[in-house]
Amino acid sequence: MAALQRTGQSARARKTVRARNVAVLVLPHVHLLDLSGPVQALFEANAFGADYRLRYCGSAMEATSAQGLVLGRLEPLPDPRSLDLVLVPGMDSRTLEDLRAVPVAWLREAHALGVRVASICSGAFALGHAGLLDGRSCTTHWKIASLLQTWHPASKVLNDRLFVRDGNVITSAGVASGIDMALSLILEDHGPLAVARVARELVVYLRRNGEQTQTSVFLEYRTHLDHGVHKVQDWLISHPDGRVTLEGLAKIAAMSPRSLTRAFRRATGITVKSYTQKVKLEVAANMLQNPEQSVESVASHCGFMDARQLRRIWKEEYGVSPSQWKVTRRGPATRPV
Repeated sequence: MAALQRTGQSARARKTVRARNVAVLVLPHVHLLDLSGPVQALFEANAFGADYRLRYCGSAMEATSAQGLVLGRLEPLPDPRSLDLVLVPGMDSRTLEDLRAVPVAWLREAHALGVRVASICSGAFALGHAGLLDGRSCTTHWKIASLLQTWHPASKVLNDRLFVRDGNVITSAGVASGIDMALSLILEDHGPLAVARVARELVVYLRRNGEQTQTSVFLEYRTHLDHGVHKVQDWLISHPDGRVTLEGLAKIAAMSPRSLTRAFRRATGITVKSYTQKVKLEVAANMLQNPEQSVESVASHCGFMDARQLRRIWKEEYGVSPSQWKVTRRGPATRPV
């Protein structure tokens, strides 16, 4: 349905973006939602300029899901050197004693080559079986988290996370959290506007895991279903340097200025002006992490009248000047989670 609603612009955008080859490892007794949830998110992203090329593979040509659906014509395991991402959906937890179908050498090779390897729910047991969880933080469904820790004592199983990234290994807590994990991958690959559009298409909301102490304005305030307000938010995210008026935004939303003011607050809980300022500040924060960017250039890029205005608003929001904030952000890089 989503593809029928897109314009030719998104199709042209796909031609300029790097294709990402995704191998979905389908193991016996796979859970259908663990499989379909992340796959659907990546599929929807293709309608917004991404190019995820999905391949369904396994050690055998077919697999019977935990729900009894037979999945056939699975491809042989592809050359890991051709891949950007491996997805390992979870299996029926009652079958975890038998992991003979897990292609251990293939998973190890993919990981060694730097391919992102992501599991959903009990798929973490397949990664553990391949030795990919040793010395890493990870997670799985809360019901089997203690079992994963017992079987793989060299790992650190986190019980209170929707998903965890440690290097190029990503694990998720299971079922619907596989969608959250997939959205985080889309965010990494294609940025906040793409993931906001995919989340909206799926009628879900990207929930941040407990390791992340700050939320993003690109994803916050998007849990509503008001199409006009979403269009305004998309425009503001795409044009952080814009100095559009309320009247101009109202035209984008196909509303009157008064109706947009009411609808925006009703949908998001904040005003249009407040949201616009939050977008500009977050873009500024991302730019200021680059030591080569001056406050003056950032102010110009983000649509502030001048550096003085940026400094004033920044201090009101964060309690320190942009220069002081930059100092606190310096130091060794940390791995994303």
